[in-house]
Amino acid sequence: MNARAWVAFAAVSLLWGMPYLLLKVGMDGGMPPGFLAWARVVLGAVTLLVLVPVKEVRAAFRGRLRWLAAFALAEVVVPYPLIAVGERHVSSSLAATLIAAAPLFVALLALRFDAAERVGGRRLAGLLAGLGGVAALVGVDVTGRPDELLGAAALLGAAFSYAAGPMIFKRRLSDLDPRASMAAVLVLSSVLLAPVAVLDPPRAMPSGPVIAAVVVLGVLCTAVGMVWYGVLVAEAGPARALVITYVNPVVAVVLGVVVLGEQPGAGMAMGLPLILLGSWLSTSGPRRIPVTAARM
Repeated sequence: MNARAWVAFAAVSLLWGMPYLLLKVGMDGGMPPGFLAWARVVLGAVTLLVLVPVKEVRAAFRGRLRWLAAFALAEVVVPYPLIAVGERHVSSSLAATLIAAAPLFVALLALRFDAAERVGGRRLAGLLAGLGGVAALVGVDVTGRPDELLGAAALLGAAFSYAAGPMIFKRRLSDLDPRASMAAVLVLSSVLLAPVAVLDPPRAMPSGPVIAAVVVLGVLCTAVGMVWYGVLVAEAGPARALVITYVNPVVAVVLGVVVLGEQPGAGMAMGLPLILLGSWLSTSGPRRIPVTAARM
């Protein structure tokens, strides 16, 4: 990957490692999953609409509506509520572990849809090492209870959706300015998620910490994170971009220790080196020619 891709990789790894903690704070504070997903998307959309000229957002819609809608469904509308539902039943660390299956789903989808993203050799070894490292780091703690199995299934569904999203973006949207395209995506997502929010609103006024968590989710993790993710997919491709899901659990565990006083398991000593090794192997290889994307 080039320098621009590595900057985007670092930014998205941090910004998308934070939501697991923030979602827990929101739902433990009484925020329903669907409403929480809608609220963060609306805040993200408003943030980008303030920063991006409206004419550029309108231009992104021209001739691309169905692909923007498809990407919105795959990257936001489907996975955001699924992750929130999943975190009702499993820990945030386990949620991050299960989402880390996304790069492997990319490899499976690539067999049918994108020959350029098919992995083998060092990259395949890196993907497997990274997934093993995540499992060793946080542990797979599904005991077989129905609620935990439901949560795990929801999170794996989100991981599959995350695998489809960047493949759509790479083929149909990566030539657009990522700020304009992601603003358009979040506007569409806000509309598509609105019925879910209306059907299941909060039953009481959220507390200060819950509101703060939603604001950070919307402005940083959603608006800023989505823009940098668009840059990363355009520069590095879907498979390499989704290696962030191996770094996200590290961020999630660190935040759990610092903010919630959680104690990481014994897998930290083995898991962290495997994650770093897997990330390096999965992003190594011949430098690809990046799809043209507007500079931020």
